[in-house]
Amino acid sequence: MRSEPRWGITLPLQSMPLADQRELVTELASLGYSDAWSAEMNGADAFTPLALASQWATDLRFGTAIAGIYNRGPALLAMNGATLAALAPGRFVLGVGVSSRVIVEDWNGVPLARPYQRARDTLSFLRAALAGGKVSAQYETFTISGFRLDRPPDPPPKLALAALRPGMLRLAASHADAAITHWLSPTDVPAVRAVAGPDCELIARIFVCPTADADLARQVGRRLIAAYLTVPAYAAFHEWLGRGEILLPMREAWAAGDRRGALAAIPDEVVDDLLVHGHPDACRERVAAYREAGLDTPVIAVIPAPGVDEVAAVRALAPV
Repeated sequence: MRSEPRWGITLPLQSMPLADQRELVTELASLGYSDAWSAEMNGADAFTPLALASQWATDLRFGTAIAGIYNRGPALLAMNGATLAALAPGRFVLGVGVSSRVIVEDWNGVPLARPYQRARDTLSFLRAALAGGKVSAQYETFTISGFRLDRPPDPPPKLALAALRPGMLRLAASHADAAITHWLSPTDVPAVRAVAGPDCELIARIFVCPTADADLARQVGRRLIAAYLTVPAYAAFHEWLGRGEILLPMREAWAAGDRRGALAAIPDEVVDDLLVHGHPDACRERVAAYREAGLDTPVIAVIPAPGVDEVAAVRALAPV
């Protein structure tokens, strides 16, 4: 699925209602953006913003990054994907992933069991269902009996898998068309690319806080890093990338309930590695460094901060 390097943005923006974002979305392609990717946590779902955006902009590629494979059943995921693929024929990528224990178990009441196997089985089912066939199969983690999409999309959407460590990266390369990752620096990209291989499109969400106030940006970045990198999957990812020792004091303080101490334990160098910040021109150059390191599709996520106008930031961070 690898193609010419792309330049994406995360939708919807956080600072304004979804329905008010039409004007900006219609501008994105003329600004130089090729992609718009959604996110899903406890705000907008992964599909609705793209359903709207697909009707506002007919020259962007859209993707979910990601839709959880536990929060929706396999057939519902196929239906969601087919709907978006029909709204944006040939321009939609169905990105799926495990998500986190908090989202899956604490918020949705679903056991998060055997994530690798569930991801593999979901990709296999989606490939068959989105191609229009009737699926009756006993997978390792679920069984499907007689499901067929009423209106299979033509063409079927490409598939992408959220992947951090080697096992999931190899699964993305073998069973999907792309791997989606995030919370990495440009210098981390070659390690991820080496596992994913040369033919798997590599997509990453890049967190960008376009402000010249470095202290403010690092304050914002520390909160985000502590929230994410204390999650076991992300902690293991950064162990693999070589940051295990430098992040250990943060994880220990967090586990002890010392949130303030955890933030203070994150060195400036880690924040500067993982959060893009500075003048928009410098941020744009930093995002381009990800592509130069082997990333196919950087997807900018503008991080709100005092003095940062999200709409102006999207325009300023567009590729030159």
